[in-house]
Amino acid sequence: MELRTPLGRARGLGSAKTGVGHFWQQRITAIALVPLALWFAVSVIRLSGVDYAVAKAWMAKPLNATMMLLTVSVALWHGVLGVQVVIEDYVLGSVGKWIGLIGTRLLGAFLAVFMAVSVLKVAFGG
Repeated sequence: MELRTPLGRARGLGSAKTGVGHFWQQRITAIALVPLALWFAVSVIRLSGVDYAVAKAWMAKPLNATMMLLTVSVALWHGVLGVQVVIEDYVLGSVGKWIGLIGTRLLGAFLAVFMAVSVLKVAFGG
């Protein structure tokens, strides 16, 4: 028999007040990806069939390199946020969830650095 009221039992079991920030990050990155994806699609179509020298010259322009870096970084962040939600919702057990979340963040960070170095290498030399 428990002497606590239903309200007393429910206190402390509510929201941890962190989900709203994650929700908004997903929405903001999704909105940012709309113009970035359109720019990327138009750029790929315009560059189809050109050789490496022309593509390199295109990437060497500061606006194009900046837009490419923004596109890959925002897409990666949006992807990491999405995978995090899937892991939190569907992976059972705290150890598997912890490994999945840490692994997702590490892979996202590695890919962000790898893509940034790749874009800068094409844009500025190599």
